[in-house]
Amino acid sequence: LLMPLAFAALLGGLNTLIGTPPNILVSEALRQAGLEPFRMFDYTPVGIVVMTAGIAFMVLVGRRLLPVRDIARELAGGEKRSQKALYELHERMVMLNVPEGSALVGKTLAGSRLGSALGLNVVAVIRNGQTHLAPEAETMLKAGDRLLVEGKLEKLIELHGRQHLELEDEQLAVERLVTSDIELVEIEVGDGSSLIGQTLSQVGFRYRYKAIVLAVRRGELVLRTNLETIPLQAGDVLLAQGRREQIESMREESTLQVSEPRSTDVYQLEERLMMVRVPEGSSLVGKTLVTSRLGDAFGLGVMGIVREGETLLMPEPDEPLLAGDTLLVKGKREDIAAVRGLQQLEIDTDKPPEISDLESEEVGLVEAVLSPYTTLVGKNLRELYFRNKYGLSVLAIWRGGRAYRSNLRDMALQFGDALLLHGSRENIRVLGSDPDFLVLTEEAQEAPRLNKAYLSLLIMVGVLLPVILGYVNIAIAAVVGVVLMVLSGCITMEEAYRSIQLKAVFLIAGMLPLGIALQQTGTATLIAQQMVLLVGGLGPMVVMAGLFLLAALASQVMPNPAVAVLLSPIALTIAADMGVSPYPLMMTVAVSASAAFLSPVGHPANILVMGPGGYRFSDYTRVGLPLTLVVLVVSMIFIPLFWPF
Repeated sequence: LLMPLAFAALLGGLNTLIGTPPNILVSEALRQAGLEPFRMFDYTPVGIVVMTAGIAFMVLVGRRLLPVRDIARELAGGEKRSQKALYELHERMVMLNVPEGSALVGKTLAGSRLGSALGLNVVAVIRNGQTHLAPEAETMLKAGDRLLVEGKLEKLIELHGRQHLELEDEQLAVERLVTSDIELVEIEVGDGSSLIGQTLSQVGFRYRYKAIVLAVRRGELVLRTNLETIPLQAGDVLLAQGRREQIESMREESTLQVSEPRSTDVYQLEERLMMVRVPEGSSLVGKTLVTSRLGDAFGLGVMGIVREGETLLMPEPDEPLLAGDTLLVKGKREDIAAVRGLQQLEIDTDKPPEISDLESEEVGLVEAVLSPYTTLVGKNLRELYFRNKYGLSVLAIWRGGRAYRSNLRDMALQFGDALLLHGSRENIRVLGSDPDFLVLTEEAQEAPRLNKAYLSLLIMVGVLLPVILGYVNIAIAAVVGVVLMVLSGCITMEEAYRSIQLKAVFLIAGMLPLGIALQQTGTATLIAQQMVLLVGGLGPMVVMAGLFLLAALASQVMPNPAVAVLLSPIALTIAADMGVSPYPLMMTVAVSASAAFLSPVGHPANILVMGPGGYRFSDYTRVGLPLTLVVLVVSMIFIPLFWPF
């Protein structure tokens, strides 16, 4: 049902001027050329015929080309299972016991580092025979707790039976972080700096400036932990360790004020500086600083390595760790204790609960996809503080026809991803109202505001009627309608802003000058002349077919508004060179630019259904290619009938 639904959304947009952006852009191109533009329902005759043909194709032929496999059976090895079971969570679920005397006793789930260090999601805590589903990050662990976790156990098994790190008794003084080549400096972020609003991780501070930030002073507040994820502000002062030549290059940036610290006492670094030794048999031996994940997993920043009496400050990320190394680190002593606590966890051999046992009246297991208006594409769950912000655990991500269940915190989200979420139903409902997500369960959907339905309908009629009668331009009428919708309370300003696809706006704003350039530089004329020379002798119908195929193929890799902007001046030039009416060619551009059926990336509607539908890339091509040919044939027959050459 989902792929036909997406294709129907594309076909339905062909029927009116405001149905899809290419229709508006093609009409505007006609206006700018001094011709009568297409009006509101000028698209309707061709649009209805194409839509009807598309529906008939999907009903009679297209549905037989859709995947005949049952996704649930195929991925479950032949046994029918629910969509949630497709993520095969049972294969990654296990019980862990917190023994008496464990260093984890008294720590919160967040402080235990089960997620950051081991990549495990705690799905439930079983205590005194009571099961607490979807525990909060601040849940305190107690001796005897049984933890139902989801994820790979390789990292936990790797820790077992080995001493990971040994905390030295010697206190690490700040002076040990300075040599003749390396110094400590204060870097003040000035107004207009590119660092403002960005985190150290986002700007790649360590690699960009070859310096390590030890602390951030913001007024009277001193920040010493989780520095990589703190958005910087103007006036922030960074205490950094760096090489002299790199510090000199930083002084050349006008928006950064670099100076020697008058005193480091205000930063109270002694509470965070430690010396830890890598013992024989440690799982860290042979790993580099990057692959050891000391920073990501345990919040430890390595300032230097003492090896055979020599001190190597600011080691490179690919520096391997050797047995006997003493690491000069910044972090919390309790994080070192967390390592020992993780080593003490006992793997329970009892069979874990079934997937159905993870839900109750208060706790649910649901899927969600990124909405077309999301701002989260390219960001990972760690950067989003997803667990803290939404109170939900991401147990798996469905992408490209398969489920990913490990290292989810570092996976950059993509449009089309389906996330399997576990948490309280109240938090799920809150997520359902977030415009970044579409939660695929009815209970999480925001209820329609029916008390404003008639008023919004009246405003829509007031917008469309003057446009239909030709009294007002659609752009002006639409803006007036939006203002009325906000002033009347039908929508909020935030909802109005969210509905604006800024990427599309900037794309069109950037492509319009390109379309003008095509005309003024003669490029459109050159392309049009070559096309006329190539197939013009075969008649305007062949030229129309060539334009259709060109636009349809371009729409698979370019947004369809951009295709309409680029091809409109070419179509107008071809019509002038051949001495035929431009209207059938411009109608062809509008129809073909929206014929993005061949791939999931051709249109947001296609991507939106890919994850929930379990579709593969080839599924779109198998169904979309014949549908595109049907639209081509129908357009070739009916466009000249309604818009003669």
